[in-house]
Amino acid sequence: MQSFTTLTGVAAPLPMINIDTDMIIPKQYLKTIKRTGLGKGLFSELRYNADGTENPDFVLNKPAYKDAEILVAGDNFGCGSSREHAPWALLDKGIRCVISTSFADIFYNNCFKNGILPIVVSPENHAKLLDDAERGANARLTIDLAAQEIRGPDGGTVKFDIDPFRKRCLLEGLDDIGLTMQKDASIASFESKIAAERPWA
Repeated sequence: MQSFTTLTGVAAPLPMINIDTDMIIPKQYLKTIKRTGLGKGLFSELRYNADGTENPDFVLNKPAYKDAEILVAGDNFGCGSSREHAPWALLDKGIRCVISTSFADIFYNNCFKNGILPIVVSPENHAKLLDDAERGANARLTIDLAAQEIRGPDGGTVKFDIDPFRKRCLLEGLDDIGLTMQKDASIASFESKIAAERPWA
């Protein structure tokens, strides 16, 4: 998993509330178990018209936000069914951080397992960050995970809380497999011991 330390990038405003996982990545894209290629389906019902052309009114289709790496989203982001394809699609599109006033629990947990930083902020700070995002590509945000702060284009900062264990995993790029592999020596020692004690097993 790619580590997350400091990210400076364009933030796209998506203030809709209750964006569910089906809206993030519709069901027709769930046939694959690959983590790549899902970016084209991200928000597809909002991004594309019925004829397959891009909807120019959707934020990620606007020139200022086509390369956005941060999403400032509305309340209760990621609700609905528990599909890990949702963070996969965000990551494949290049989005490494989602900021909201609240997240659905399963989506929130899945983000950390895939190298995406979900940040919960107060409604007041959310309004400030939305205002920054709506100013376009020249108003870039910096997310500093070590310092646990968001720095705006005018020098303002917003502090955020994060579980220390999840913070360490993101900083070091450790998903569940990476965490397990840190115990590789202990696992190998245990397996050797069991093989010696129970050669028939």
